Order: sequence, then C-alpha cells, then structure tokens
Amino acid sequence: MTRTLSFAAALLGSVSIAATAQARPMTPEDVAKLEAVGEVAISPDGTRVAYTTGGRPDVTDGEENGGYKQHLNVAWAPDQARAYLPEDMNVRGVQFSPDGRTISFLWSKDKEKTAVWGMPIDGGAQRKLAAVDGASVRSYDWSPDGSTVYMLVGAAEDKARESESKAGFNSKVYEEESQWTRLFAAKAGGEVDGEPREIPLPGYVSQVRIAPDGRTAVVDSAPTPQVDDSYTKKRPHIIDLTTGAVRTIVETPGKVGDIEISPDGSQFSMIAGVDMNDPADTTLHLVDMATGQFRALNEGAAEAAVDAEFLPDGKLAAVIHKGASSYLRFYAANGSELSETEAGGLALGSVEAAGDKILVEASSAKHPTELFAFENNRFNRWTSHNPWLSDITFGNQRTLTYTARDGQQVEGILIEPVGGVAAGGSPTIMMVHGGPEAHYSNGWLTQYSMPGQMAAGKGYAVFHPNYRGSTGYGVAFAKQHQNDYAGKEFNDIVDAKRHLVARGVADADRTGITGGSYGGYASAWGATALSAEYAAAVMFVGISNQVSKFGTGDIPYEMYNVHSRKWPWDDWQAMLEVSPIYHVDKAETPILIMHGEEDTRVDPGQSYELYRSIKIRKPDTPVRMVLYPGEPHGNQKAASRYEYNLRMLRWFDTYLKTGDRKAPLPPARPTLPEGTTGVKKDSD
Repeated sequence: MTRTLSFAAALLGSVSIAATAQARPMTPEDVAKLEAVGEVAISPDGTRVAYTTGGRPDVTDGEENGGYKQHLNVAWAPDQARAYLPEDMNVRGVQFSPDGRTISFLWSKDKEKTAVWGMPIDGGAQRKLAAVDGASVRSYDWSPDGSTVYMLVGAAEDKARESESKAGFNSKVYEEESQWTRLFAAKAGGEVDGEPREIPLPGYVSQVRIAPDGRTAVVDSAPTPQVDDSYTKKRPHIIDLTTGAVRTIVETPGKVGDIEISPDGSQFSMIAGVDMNDPADTTLHLVDMATGQFRALNEGAAEAAVDAEFLPDGKLAAVIHKGASSYLRFYAANGSELSETEAGGLALGSVEAAGDKILVEASSAKHPTELFAFENNRFNRWTSHNPWLSDITFGNQRTLTYTARDGQQVEGILIEPVGGVAAGGSPTIMMVHGGPEAHYSNGWLTQYSMPGQMAAGKGYAVFHPNYRGSTGYGVAFAKQHQNDYAGKEFNDIVDAKRHLVARGVADADRTGITGGSYGGYASAWGATALSAEYAAAVMFVGISNQVSKFGTGDIPYEMYNVHSRKWPWDDWQAMLEVSPIYHVDKAETPILIMHGEEDTRVDPGQSYELYRSIKIRKPDTPVRMVLYPGEPHGNQKAASRYEYNLRMLRWFDTYLKTGDRKAPLPPARPTLPEGTTGVKKDSD
C-alpha cells in the first residue's frame, strides 16, 4: 500500500464548517481504501505503544490486488506517532521484549519462511531473532527474562510427499492428512545460533502463553486440527516447558476464547462458554494455575465478555458488551468487581495494559477501529486514520429496541438515510449478522459486505438486528434460537421490519435483506419462505439445505451442539422444512447469490442448490449466482471484496429501491472505475 498515515488533531474534534460544505455520501471506493488499527503492544514501562495499521490494497486506485496487510507504527502520546518500518513490510505478531528495548514481530523476508524479527526501540536495522528451519512461525512468546523465544510452527516438511505431488500423485485424504503444530524454544539474539529445541505438545495446539515463572505455559489444545474440534473440544493445558509434560488440564465444558496470565503467575483469566451448548465464549472466568479449578465472574449476566487484560498490579480489566453498548470493567485480583465505565459512543474491541497505560481499540459510528487511552475514567483518542472521513455525510445511527410477536425485547442498530427518512418510509435493508453467535455493537458498521453508510448515502435505511441467538444479551438469550431453525430467530427480523414500518422509517413494499453465512441463511429464507416480506435479497456464503449442509461442512458437532440440537436423521422431514430450497415455490424475491469457491464452512453447493431450484421452479424470479475463485468463507482479496460491494448495491438499486421485483437483470459485470487494477487509467 502506498497510503500514508495522518494524525491531524482536527479529526479529534468536530468537523469544520469547510469540511461540512464539501460533505458527500460514502461510496464503495471509500470502503476499498479504509485503514484501521490492527495489533497493539505496550512497552513494559508504558512509554511506547507499538501498533499496526491494517488494510488492503486500494484496487480502485490501481494498486495490485492482494489480501490484508499491516505496517508497524510507534506512538508515545495522542497524535504523536511514526512509521517504524518500511511500508512494504507486512508484519504481524507485534510484541515488546521483556526489557522493552526491542520490538519483535513476525515477517517473511524475500519469500523466506516466516521468522521472528526484531528492531531496537531506539532505531537500527531489523534483524532475525529466532527461526525454525523449513517451517514458518505462526505465533511466538518471550520468556520472562528475554533470553528465549518460544515459537509455534507448522508440521515438518514432508519431502517425499512433495515429490509425489510434483509427479502428479496429489490426491488428498479428507480429514486424515492434517498439519500438526510444533513448539520450539530458541535463544533470542541478533544472530540465529544453534538448533532450536523442540518441546512435545499435547494434541493440536493453536496458542502458547509463557507464564511469569518461565517454566510453564498455558496452551490451547484440541484432539485434532479439525475446525469442529477447535469449537467443541479445545481445552487449556498447563505444560512443563522443559519436558512438555501436561501438569493440569482445565476441564471447561464450553468453547475457549481469550486467556491472559496474571503478573504473579498464580492464575489466569479465561473467556469461555459455560457448557457444551453455550453458543459462544462470553463468560469471564478466573483459573487457578496450580489446580486448574475455575470459577465464573459474570455467569448469568445479560452481557458478553469480549477481551481481558491483567494490569501490572494484578487487577483485571475486561471489555464487556451489554447488547450494542460497551463498557470497560475492572476486577480485583480475587475476582470482586471494582468499577466499570461506559464507552459512550464507542464500540470497544480489545484492551492492552503495561506500565501506567491502559489502551483500548474502539470504533464509532463515524470511524473504524482506532486507538484510545483510558485515562481518568475517559477514553482519549490517540490515532486518526482515514482523514478523508471528515468529508463524508453520515446518516444518523442509533440503537432501538422493539417487541417481538411473543413479547421478547430485541435490540438493533438503525442507520437512517442521509438527510432523514423519506415521507412514507424509505427503502430499507435488513443487515443480518452471521453465527448467529455474534452481535452488532453501536460502532462502525460499513464494510464490503455491509452496506451501512454507503446505502444511507443512496437513500436507504439500514437496520442491524441482534435477533435471538445473538451474543451480548446473556447465555439464555443466545440459546433461544436452538432447536428452532428459521423460527423465532428469523421472525425477529420480520418483527423488526414491521416495527420500522409502524414508526414510518421503512417502506413495507421496499424492504430487503442481506447477510453472510448464517445471515446468508436468513437472506435465503427471506427470499423463499418469507418472500412476501422482502423485495430483494443478497445471500452470501449462505445455507439453503440443512440436510446436505450437515454432510458437506466442517462443523457438524458445532451445528448439533449450539444450533439444531438434533441430527438430520432424527427427523429428516423437519430438517428439510427449515431449508430455503423446500420453500422455493414461494420465491418471488429477486435474489443475488454469492459464494467463495474454496469455502469449507458452508460448501458452495449450498448456493448451487438454491440457484438451480429457483431457475427450474420459478423461472420468472430474477436470480443470479456469482462465484469467487480462491476465496474461502468470506472474501479476502481486495478486488473480490470491492466487486462484491458493487454487485450488492447494484442489486438493491435495481430491485429494492424501485420496488420492481420483475425488473430485468442488471449487466453481468459491474462497471469498474478508471484506475482499477486491470482497467486502463488515463494519464494525468
């Protein structure tokens, strides 16, 4: 990327009169060039903050297509930062050495295997600190004294298998040729000296955290590398770093998320599920390092713990989401709650602490993720990316609560059209999140697959429902959708539409629906079983057949435990009846179907099934299917994301804004602007 950082202090205040006069709606081209704070690390004394600026190439300006990249910056005060490495160095895994003198990171030089590199905080050339021959380092951690770097790497090279593959014997045995991780300890230094020592691991380890005593570590381990096991069987293991022997297994019954070890090494925090049927890791626990015994700190509360961090004095800071609102909460070392501060107009994502600094990553309705310092019970902004956002006219964004048909209170976030709601209601897009074990916070809600402020600038209202099954409202609310595919969960979205219509926000005849994954399932259901409710639909990597989904995806036990609560063979007919393909006879809603060809979570066959069913059974209903080569469960490359954005908005403009369900299909290819990669750009 060739874009540069800007730390204009004016962005921290109100938009100037001059900027307002030049205001304009947000466009897909704007979304394509968005940057945001990525990783954050604080020096042990709190005087320096290393963070990455992340984004994708701006293909609309001729930059070469690619995936997510991060470049490293160092800040020491609000609006005081500098780029710390050349901008073409794409790094991750940013940390400070225990003595604070070195910033370390993962980097691949000249297409070499990824290694641990470092650069002195006071300047100098980057140098390789640790590596494993023939393997890329996936993650790493420092020993407390800074003498050793522990590296988690992939499987050893199999030269015989590589030779077979080159000769054409490249068959793959499904779920039997997984790549296992390995752990190595290496002396840290300016020169990589000697062979790193391998430490045996229990099962498939995805994360390693070194304890303050330097002799033990907490690792996340599952029986196999399969995704389903990472959801349903991953457990924290406390291991001996000398022998790899397992000292203790933390027998939590649910999913495992963020883990942080206390400064004295006596305990660690763990965000996890409370039982096997808990849809998400949202409950904060404290775990005794010696025994593995754990206890929940916020079990049963109508909230979700998102991230945690121990302070140097042993207190614990935690980011807590209560529905769409965010809080920073503090606990004493014994787990008693001390205080919490609401984040106001910010949606908090993560928290880091060292020295006298507490920093959070947060977005707002008018900017993506930035860095904020928590000082004197206030959140003070440190970074300002995307200065051009001051030129954008934003639609008003707010939370609202409505009552579903059975009396359940449901919350969501509304973005109103720029300039206000039209008389008689505006065309409205229901933006449905995936999971459904996720939730929307009242922060930045515009992305390549989320129309947000782009749609608001085109006269649409956009509503983000936290329907039943969403996190942030407690485990009981998150479980309400279980054993009820396409029932209360999707009725909540229809009830949101009716609420918005009754309040004059939405036009009942011009309401559409979109979403990815489980949100794609909702979109397909909206275009078939609930076709009378939606004038247009855009389905992304979505589910159309719950019977075939079971056999073609990679999370069957996850689906059983936290979604269906029954197997397809328990009631084949019932599982078929909650599948959009079963209701294609009702499909009058124009639907755009998009899918990555390499998706293993929701097989592309789910999109083929719905497309073919509609084409054969409802030939007069507009339908189009778009496949993205090389893309997994969600587009990763800049060009695929930008094109998706163009297609989504054009589909809604064609069918939703007009309300004409029988309008001709728009052109098969979107019109790319001059300057886009592969399109001739006029010379200046």
